[in-house]
Amino acid sequence: MNDFFILLRNGNKSALLAATINTLIAIIKGAAYMITGNVAMFAETMHSLGDAANQFFVFIGSALSKKQPTKRFPGGFGRVVNLVLLGAVLIVGIMSYETIKEGFTHIFHPTESNGFLLNISVLGTAVILEFYVLIKAMKEIVRDQGLDTKGWKLFQHSFQYLKRAKPATKLVFLEDIVATGGGLLAMIAVIIAQYTPFYQAEGIASIIIGSFMFIVVGRVFLDNAAGAIGESDAEMEGRIGMLAMADPDVRDIQDLSVYKEGEDFHVEMSIEIDSQLTVEQADKIRHRIEDQIMEESGVSDVIIEFDTDDGVLKWNKTPLPEEK
Repeated sequence: MNDFFILLRNGNKSALLAATINTLIAIIKGAAYMITGNVAMFAETMHSLGDAANQFFVFIGSALSKKQPTKRFPGGFGRVVNLVLLGAVLIVGIMSYETIKEGFTHIFHPTESNGFLLNISVLGTAVILEFYVLIKAMKEIVRDQGLDTKGWKLFQHSFQYLKRAKPATKLVFLEDIVATGGGLLAMIAVIIAQYTPFYQAEGIASIIIGSFMFIVVGRVFLDNAAGAIGESDAEMEGRIGMLAMADPDVRDIQDLSVYKEGEDFHVEMSIEIDSQLTVEQADKIRHRIEDQIMEESGVSDVIIEFDTDDGVLKWNKTPLPEEK
């Protein structure tokens, strides 16, 4: 049990922050819905509940993925975070269904809700808190790329490097974009229903919010299904391949595999060197290349095998755009 709490310290901080804030938001929204009966508020309550549960499980999964390999699981626990996320999307999927169903009910049987000022105040507060969490996730995405972006460029860079983000951080980012946008949409629907007889606006908003939640479910499911199986990373392969080929003693790369397991990259490569080199010289080459590769962000282990140079160049990967 003590080891478990030690592991929790290494859990994804963005997921923990998001889970805590979304739990608070869900309680506030739920109380407002009980008082006013506003269907847009119901949609937002379900959304926040789903996000909170999701992000809490993600935090636990990201912490457990840091557990050291054992005899029973020599490959480590990196993919635990992917498996947890696959389970977590089921929660959001159920919440999405309930949100859309309630929206259709309100469209066909519209009712006038009360507590306009309460609804707007709660939704406005929720949007501010969700946006705060979104900014934190954006900062974590760019920080993991070794950048210190600030201001409006933070938005540009967070979208630009989203694909390289940790699975937990990516989930928080996607969910809070939908949460922030959904909160604004719910506010618009509440205002329309207050000042016009078009009460169905709240039901339509509920359906749109639920649909966006389903989109997030689909995206997260596909990303983590690939991660659980073990997806190769072509961009990192190109980067590491160019790094290895830059070494003066490397003649060619026979084979290179870089795959992501949870938040970490595993590298396996077979390189060709001069057959006249001694074992001691080859060992120095191995350590030199390993040290350089381990400096790449997210790389957790490197396995390098050697073969003699056959005089035929097989490695033909071109440099990445930023490396030219």
